[in-house]
Amino acid sequence: MIKSFISRVFGRGARQAAHPSKPVVYGPDKHHIRKELISRGARKTCEELQRAGHTAFVVGGAVRDLILGMRPKDFDVATSAHPDEVRSLFRRSRIIGRRFQIVHVMWGAETVEVSTYRAHFTKEAEEDKQDAHGRVLSDNVFGTQAEDAVRRDFTVNALFYDPVKEEVWDFQHGVKDLVARKLVMIGDAATRYREDPVRMLRAARLSAKLGLAIDPRTAEPIRELKHLLENVPQARLFEEILKMLLSGNAVACVKRLRELELHHGLLPLLDDALEDPATGPFAMAALEATDSRLRDDKPVSPAFLLAALLWGRVERRWHELEEKGQPSTPSLHSAMHDALDAQRESLAIPRRFDATMKELWLLQPRFLQRGGARPFRLLEHPRFRAAYDFFELRAQAGNAPTDVAKWWERFQEASGEEREKMLHADDGPKKKRRRRGGKRRAEAGAASPEEVAPGQDE
Repeated sequence: MIKSFISRVFGRGARQAAHPSKPVVYGPDKHHIRKELISRGARKTCEELQRAGHTAFVVGGAVRDLILGMRPKDFDVATSAHPDEVRSLFRRSRIIGRRFQIVHVMWGAETVEVSTYRAHFTKEAEEDKQDAHGRVLSDNVFGTQAEDAVRRDFTVNALFYDPVKEEVWDFQHGVKDLVARKLVMIGDAATRYREDPVRMLRAARLSAKLGLAIDPRTAEPIRELKHLLENVPQARLFEEILKMLLSGNAVACVKRLRELELHHGLLPLLDDALEDPATGPFAMAALEATDSRLRDDKPVSPAFLLAALLWGRVERRWHELEEKGQPSTPSLHSAMHDALDAQRESLAIPRRFDATMKELWLLQPRFLQRGGARPFRLLEHPRFRAAYDFFELRAQAGNAPTDVAKWWERFQEASGEEREKMLHADDGPKKKRRRRGGKRRAEAGAASPEEVAPGQDE
């Protein structure tokens, strides 16, 4: 349906380009993008820049998504103005970035990212600004709009929308590729992956999110060059993985990663989680639940999802330590630390997620304790709801007892009297009784341990 609509709307009436530097321009009567769909901050940014004599367009993914009838999450602006010129026009703005300087322009709670058109590298400049693997380290080379379009990664991301004239400018046949439902790299794919290896992950994410087939020439170099991801800073790699997991299409993204063989070794978190026969179904269930919540515009927790993906490693190590004779709770603590340390050797999870992940893991065995005051204390825990959702997902995937999950569902809704009747007298670990007073109690004629009434042990 989308394909036929785009073909019908964009297939005629455009000013065809005779040269790559000349864009195909689609007027407001040839596309369905309404300027009201553009955020207020992005519109005002473009208007102010154009009023000052610069060109300015909403660019990239926002234009692509609007053409596909999707709702963009944010709106970026590209302009002929240099960062200092942009900064001087907007009181609430700041220049950020080292590799490539951009300007953040603030409009109330909205932040618009404004970048200057980038130019082609000369051969000498490329050698100075790239590492031994071809990865671009510095990119503050400004140029024309046509050059900027060439420098973008995929043709569908090289689209510009002018909210003043309400025109779509297409330098790289991005609209044509959207009609064909394919993702095409601009330029030589192998060279572009060497410039920025994260583009391989982006190809997987965008193709899955948009339902596009990766063009064979774009996909072909990935298996040969996937080792280059090892040279990407871990923080940036994690950021891209998080985008995948929170894209609303995490299941499709993971499947595409596996098709491209990008999960083996390079992404142990996903590799280990999805191939573990005991906890793989739970990890997939967590991905599906996250996609569902995002579709329903419900909040999601990255820490919850990361905890689910690492649970297989934690649980396996926990039981290994128990089998060696270590107590259960200390074994779980050790397993948590081992799992996080092992993960940081490959893909570092920021430590700000650690506390939540550990709490979710530590609370899991407590759901098996349904006697005495323990259920009431667990119910009052600040992380109870998230921990219960975690346990319930495990039960649905066969990783935890279903009857226990249903018991807790009933226990939450029950009245105080009903809860008392639901308690299990024999659940939970038993504490060992300790003798008080030792030899002195015996000398004083204290009762023997056998005579101590039940419930008086500590």
